[in-house]
Amino acid sequence: MTENSIINISLAILFLPLLGFAVTLLLGKKVKSIYLFEVFLISLVLIGSIVLAFNKLSYFIDDKIVSELEWFRLSDSLVIKLGFLLDNITVLMLFVVALISALVHYFSIAYMKGDARYNRYFAYLGIFTFSMNGIVLTNNILMMYIFWELVGLSSYLLIGFWFEKKSAADAGKKAFLVNRIGDIGMFAGILILFLTYNTFSFDTIFQAIGAGKLPFNSDLWLPVTGILLFMGATGKSAQLPLHVWLPDAMEGPTPVSALIHAATMVAAGVYLTIRIFGLLTADAMMFIAVIGMLSAFIPATIALTQNDIKKVLAYSTVSQLGYMVMALGVGAYKFAFFHLVTHAFFKACLFLGSGSVIHAMHHEQDIRNMGGLKKKLPLTYTTFLISSLAISGIPLTSGFLSKDGILASTFAFGSLTGYWIFAVVGFLVALMTAFYMFRLIIITFHGEPRDHHKFEHAHESPFVMAMPLAVLATLSIFIFYTPNPFSADQGWFLTKWINTPELHAPNATRFDFMQSEVVLETEPVAEHESTHGEITYSEKYTEAMHSAHYPAMFLSLFVAVLGILTAFVFYQWKKVDVDKLANSIKPMYNFSLNKWYFDELYHKTFVAGLLGISKIIYWFDATIVDGIVNGSAEVTRRIAFFTGGFDKYVVDGLVNLMAYISGFIGLIFRRVQTGKVQTYIVLVIFSLIILLFLF
Repeated sequence: MTENSIINISLAILFLPLLGFAVTLLLGKKVKSIYLFEVFLISLVLIGSIVLAFNKLSYFIDDKIVSELEWFRLSDSLVIKLGFLLDNITVLMLFVVALISALVHYFSIAYMKGDARYNRYFAYLGIFTFSMNGIVLTNNILMMYIFWELVGLSSYLLIGFWFEKKSAADAGKKAFLVNRIGDIGMFAGILILFLTYNTFSFDTIFQAIGAGKLPFNSDLWLPVTGILLFMGATGKSAQLPLHVWLPDAMEGPTPVSALIHAATMVAAGVYLTIRIFGLLTADAMMFIAVIGMLSAFIPATIALTQNDIKKVLAYSTVSQLGYMVMALGVGAYKFAFFHLVTHAFFKACLFLGSGSVIHAMHHEQDIRNMGGLKKKLPLTYTTFLISSLAISGIPLTSGFLSKDGILASTFAFGSLTGYWIFAVVGFLVALMTAFYMFRLIIITFHGEPRDHHKFEHAHESPFVMAMPLAVLATLSIFIFYTPNPFSADQGWFLTKWINTPELHAPNATRFDFMQSEVVLETEPVAEHESTHGEITYSEKYTEAMHSAHYPAMFLSLFVAVLGILTAFVFYQWKKVDVDKLANSIKPMYNFSLNKWYFDELYHKTFVAGLLGISKIIYWFDATIVDGIVNGSAEVTRRIAFFTGGFDKYVVDGLVNLMAYISGFIGLIFRRVQTGKVQTYIVLVIFSLIILLFLF
């Protein structure tokens, strides 16, 4: 297949969901089964992504395909372009997005059956897929920002799909507004890049940075720019402190939760950070690592006590995204992307599995009202168990491979820098993840039913819902990524697809621990090369990673098994009374149950502050501004009243007086002017007599 054919397939993958959106939305009320057209097009997108991946693997495995066109011209030297970048990362992400989107479409056919806006729902899925594909395909930051905002719009439509429910409408607005905060920072970073480099192209910007050109010719502004761009990722990937929208997004349909929280919207932030990896300095990466660490730890502690099945998975998503961001911060971009892919499959399986449970339990989401569902939902239970093992990091699963890589990278980072906090938090989060996932499984599927009425009517999901679960659970097995279940480095995924030149940030700012400073390299270097005749950080990091592999693997396995056993002790074997334990640590328990009071804190500070400022502005407008306006109006009215009186009584009075005098004189003369000649002769004679008498 030629390069042009690959570009044409990419165009089809991008625009087919948009076509499905337009047709389904326009004909949704006229053609009852028009949703099948959207499903058909998404199936074509999935096939196209598989064909694209096969040809990239066969013919262009080490090549980067770039296609650009001129959008508009500001001047002869300043041309704004739109373009595609097709490298291994792009192709893999297109496949992941297409697969998850297609499976969500199939699952939704049965899950959303009977909904009043059935066709519109599928149209919204189409515009969401189009927007995500645009983010994945672009080769420049401006085009990414355009599709970034489209993802925000389409996610708002999907989260608030049942807008007649106040909670759903509020959740949609909350997601939209919180993401705008991060997007403002991202937009500021884009403006800095454009003002500095007169381009939006990733490659051109990286080359300029490699040549030593920095924003505003200052070492300060390059990390600031990286952090500003990362703010967009903080919003989309629900990282602290902008994570509060994601749990509320559970108000949307459950398949939407799988689509947003698995491989698509929340993964966009991690994908953006991978794309801008070439301009991240040591300071920016440390900032990112800290945000990722906090975002992994805090949501994991919240998930320990949640009772809504979807909210447990939502906080789990935030925590796992924190893992990926932390990995990027410590330099393990390969394992960050690897975990993004593996997490997409097992987390989508978990969300769709929760949808199967909710569907069987007649929309019940509180796990305290479930129990014993293993007998009623054997396929759902099996797939849910496999995915839970994967997210817990148990061997023979994909999650074990990717999580082991992240934990080993934090271990290596600690040994080189002394920052062991990332490794400690990483292993602690692995322990909590295994615990809360098996707490969820035991309460939901094991034991005796708590709501016998709903339990009796529960049944396994139909084929269109069960098939996606089976596919995603199967993709959570190690064999699809490497033949060695204990090492991903020997598999095709890391050696062929991710370990490629385009992922090595060109001329990236690296740590130089020999001189304890950041050195900006002026020539591209591979990870195995040295600079300045010294051992580079990359070499030391690679060596530390090899040394950390087995200790990190055994320790991660130990904490995962410990977490699972603890969950069984508490909830399966009931060796510990969890209610008494909760009461004994009630402040801590309530702190976790109430989600660290982030919503309350934001409400008391930012929301209340904004409302207070709004009230002050309203008072100023109503009292000062309106007072001035109303006072001016009153003064004007009084002046007008005075001038009206003056005009009426003085000006009009004089005019009327003159008219009256003129009329009076006219009246007198009218008596004299009779028109009789005799009268005029008498008057003349009388006048002459007077004159003669006077003179």
